[in-house]
Amino acid sequence: MTIQKVDVLLVGGGVMSATLGTLLTKLDPTLKITMVERLDHVAHESTDGWNNAGTGHAGYCELNYTPEDQQGNVSIDRALVINANFEVSLQLWAHMVENGVLPEPSQFINTTPHMSFVWGESNVAFLRQRHAKLSAHHLFKEMEYSEDPAVLREWMPLVMEGRDPAEQVAATRVKHGADVDFGSLTRHLVKRLLEKESFTLLLNHEVDDFDHAHDGSWFVRVDDRKTGKSSTINAKFVFLGAGGGALPLLQASGIDEADGYGGFPVSGQWLVCKDPAIVSQHHAKVYGKAALGAPPMSVPHLDTRIINGQPALLFGPYAGFTTKFLKAGSKLDLLKSVSISNLLPMMSVGINNMDLTKYLISEVMQSHEDRVATLRGYFPNCKEDDWTLAEAGQRVQVIKKDAEGRGKLEFGTELVAAKDGSLAALLGASPGASVSVQAMIEVLERCFKDKMQSEWKARLKEIIPSYGEDLKTNEALLNSIREHTLSTLKLK
Repeated sequence: MTIQKVDVLLVGGGVMSATLGTLLTKLDPTLKITMVERLDHVAHESTDGWNNAGTGHAGYCELNYTPEDQQGNVSIDRALVINANFEVSLQLWAHMVENGVLPEPSQFINTTPHMSFVWGESNVAFLRQRHAKLSAHHLFKEMEYSEDPAVLREWMPLVMEGRDPAEQVAATRVKHGADVDFGSLTRHLVKRLLEKESFTLLLNHEVDDFDHAHDGSWFVRVDDRKTGKSSTINAKFVFLGAGGGALPLLQASGIDEADGYGGFPVSGQWLVCKDPAIVSQHHAKVYGKAALGAPPMSVPHLDTRIINGQPALLFGPYAGFTTKFLKAGSKLDLLKSVSISNLLPMMSVGINNMDLTKYLISEVMQSHEDRVATLRGYFPNCKEDDWTLAEAGQRVQVIKKDAEGRGKLEFGTELVAAKDGSLAALLGASPGASVSVQAMIEVLERCFKDKMQSEWKARLKEIIPSYGEDLKTNEALLNSIREHTLSTLKLK
């Protein structure tokens, strides 16, 4: 059997693998890289435009990133981190546009104001405090706030039209928010990678088994899903960026660091409107507060989306319960992921999150009329016949051991890496794709330490000027970088 030798094996053809491949190629063009994707196209799972929120998650509008404690105090720490991380993504994309690697920005990113909208006295008080805290920080200094219905009608006419004039409402707005078609972005990145002789793409191929060699490299068995034939790839470094499919692959690797990890799968659906007469009246991403018991990724939002160049309105997502880890996965995924090491954490999460499970099942049972009734909170005059239901992507929330050996449910992304740096996996969901560049820089720092501390550091700073700096504390640098990226990506 012929064994293909590579420096880097990227498992999964989504935005994470494409971003890591792009960064590695820029840092060392001689690296031999292979990407393995189980479907017949890249970016067809969580990265696809219809399978994710498409928001350039920057903390501008997502209220779940600024939680409120029992005393009514709003914390902005997570929003600051996510905003600074999104700025890192913008820097890479701007660099690639300037150098002709990515196409005209509107093919993958477009200006779409980010707004938060709430109603009711307590929610208005929350948003007022949130704005006061965020706008005092230089990352969010351009955030506007209003409780004036006349102003809000200018910002979001569909949301305000037909609303009770006596209802107390409030909203914030950041004009330079972005809608990102991550599917289009990823396809452009992979297209550029394919122009290099050192890069190989294997579609319709699935990783089946791992064997960690004595020299630290990995022998990875890969099955051709069309022919059924197997082949072996010997890789010095393996990255598992397969979305919900990363967890079972991480478990199959057998590394000690995978011990105790489990997954809680969540499905999703959108209401979609493509009527130009309606779509043209709304140009914003309007996020509200999540329903009681809903997972954080189910924060309702009425979104302007441009997917594959076509505008549409999306509302949702409506979460649901599933046992599949991928949209094109198996209903046995959850059962197969249970092991001796994660049985207790998964059982304890299941027991302690029964309300969440009941909520997800109730979401699945909703009728079209029920879903439209929720939509009317954000579009009072909507008509049922203008909206159709579309399936969103799968999300697998991370379950990990706590200090007592039980489990806790994590809402976010988590990098798991072997201690020798030979393998890494990215687990979790939101903010996901939006912070893909920062996430992949963390992979480089943990798994390519020597190179990052020597020849790669200066090169990376040429690509991402803020590398090694803290945008949360360096206002002058943030202002300079933001001016450049917003201009280059035409987001002003």
